[in-house]
Amino acid sequence: MTLRDTLSLSFRTVRSNKLRTGITVAIIALGITALIGINTAIVAIRQKFLESFSSMGAMGFTIRYQEPRRHFNNDEVKKEKKGAKKEKKSNMGKPITEKQAEAFKQTYEFPALISTNLMGARDAIIAYENKKTNPNVWVVGGDENYTNLNGFTVSYGRDLNTLDIQSSRNVCLIGKDVATRFFGESFERPLDKIIRINNIPFRVIGTLKPKGSTFGRSLDNIIITSYTNVRRFFNNNPNASFNIQVKVADIKLIDGAIGEATGDFRNIRKLTVSETDNFTIDKSDSFAEMLIRNLSFITMAALLIGVITLVGAAIGLMNIMLVAVTERTKEIGLVKAIGGKRKNVRYQFLYESIIISLLGAAIGIVLGIILGNVVGILLSTSFVIPWDWVFTGVFICSLVGLLAGLYPAIKAAKLNPIEALRYE
Repeated sequence: MTLRDTLSLSFRTVRSNKLRTGITVAIIALGITALIGINTAIVAIRQKFLESFSSMGAMGFTIRYQEPRRHFNNDEVKKEKKGAKKEKKSNMGKPITEKQAEAFKQTYEFPALISTNLMGARDAIIAYENKKTNPNVWVVGGDENYTNLNGFTVSYGRDLNTLDIQSSRNVCLIGKDVATRFFGESFERPLDKIIRINNIPFRVIGTLKPKGSTFGRSLDNIIITSYTNVRRFFNNNPNASFNIQVKVADIKLIDGAIGEATGDFRNIRKLTVSETDNFTIDKSDSFAEMLIRNLSFITMAALLIGVITLVGAAIGLMNIMLVAVTERTKEIGLVKAIGGKRKNVRYQFLYESIIISLLGAAIGIVLGIILGNVVGILLSTSFVIPWDWVFTGVFICSLVGLLAGLYPAIKAAKLNPIEALRYE
């Protein structure tokens, strides 16, 4: 028998036992669907993380407030090692104030773009004439560089300028969702219109290009005004902290920029040489990197689920192949009687096992990619295929088919042809 004959016979045998084959294929497909589906979703989530947290790219960093570390009894952490820098209690737990943020912007001489910003309301109600939105609009306070450093682009009109910040004029930029609700699809119509944010009048000076959504929340359902306005109207919390974003022109300058920023801001925060920093500097992609590292636990869970399911499928497949050996004893005897060799019988059963396993892999891969990309659709990411896990799934299923069919194939090959022909 040639290889082609052996393969043809294996395919016919698999096709003739539809119910048995279908059940085994379904079990294998379930494990591969879990493996590929979860990892496809992880690829989509990773892509969204990078888009959401790295709008400044690898050339930016943020100076933000560092909350005091505490033990379970709410006592501040005290460093006990000799020679270690001490935490200045009088300055710990203090937010970054507007004056400190502005002082940094004035004193920082490194060639870079700097933005001072403050989060305002997350549940603002916007009204225009007799229409109003749900209480779910973000109001963010920035400056003339905020849109540049956060991945927003002005579609029509103009951006905020320094005079808007200094004079606290009631002007704002609106996202696509807000503009569409009140003024239709035209990005020009909202210009110079007066809208009310939590019943406070603001003049629209610009509209923003669509940016999509992240984690189920639209980045176009946003209003950007000056941080001075946010402090006045939308964030009266005395402990609210400002963020300072910095972006350099070349990635090679990032370490030097962070070093100079640390020194300048320590002076502004009035820290001595022996005291630790009471603020944190994060690179723009550090949040994404941290969250992506945490996704490895989900990957391991998916792998574990897939392996457990495939082990069960392998046991079921081996059992089916052993039953097939018993049922086809006469057939095996006939093959040997007409000149078939042991290796032909062995290969036939191995091929049957691998074919069944690869059918499960194919169905599982397709279903996994579809289910994983459902998550991608919800996160507004592009269609993704985790090719490394696809090839891994094919390899694992081939291995499962080989191992599950090995013992039944050897058992079938060892049958005596005379006894096999007389088997009832």
